[in-house]
Amino acid sequence: MATIAQNSVVTLTYDLSVTDDNQQKVLVEQAEADEPMVFLFGHSGLPEEFERQLDGKSTGDTFHFSLTPEQAYGDYDEQAVVQIPKQVFEIDGQVDGEMLQVGNYLPMADNEGHHMQAKVVEVGDEQVTMDFNHPLAGMVMHFDGKIEGVRAATAEEMDHGHVHGDGGHQH
Repeated sequence: MATIAQNSVVTLTYDLSVTDDNQQKVLVEQAEADEPMVFLFGHSGLPEEFERQLDGKSTGDTFHFSLTPEQAYGDYDEQAVVQIPKQVFEIDGQVDGEMLQVGNYLPMADNEGHHMQAKVVEVGDEQVTMDFNHPLAGMVMHFDGKIEGVRAATAEEMDHGHVHGDGGHQH
């Protein structure tokens, strides 16, 4: 039976809960059997500690672990909440009101062309307040799940750095 290691394709199901302000666990995400999470171990972009907790597990194994903000997406950074002139969001001289809805995540790029996601926090007459923190920044994350499958990655998957086929990238 294959075990999770560098360049393994991992299929898993899980429940992700976070600790709220009252120290209660609140379910925020699920990957279920009909839509499992599939990733290339060692190339996923997931927090290192997440992968370390799964390393060496096999199909059928369960897992239960928590990640602190330091092990995951860092502390919430107030300086990552910025105001951007509303005109930046104009396309052909018009602002798309559907796009600039509070709570929407928008693809953005910085001055060096680095891509990121930002959440619309507030829309004013002249400014839009955007939050560039990861949605799970500052949160303790609790994972409970099961390894549904492990296989060796193909040469093409390792070349491309991602999974192909079911649950992966389609070319």
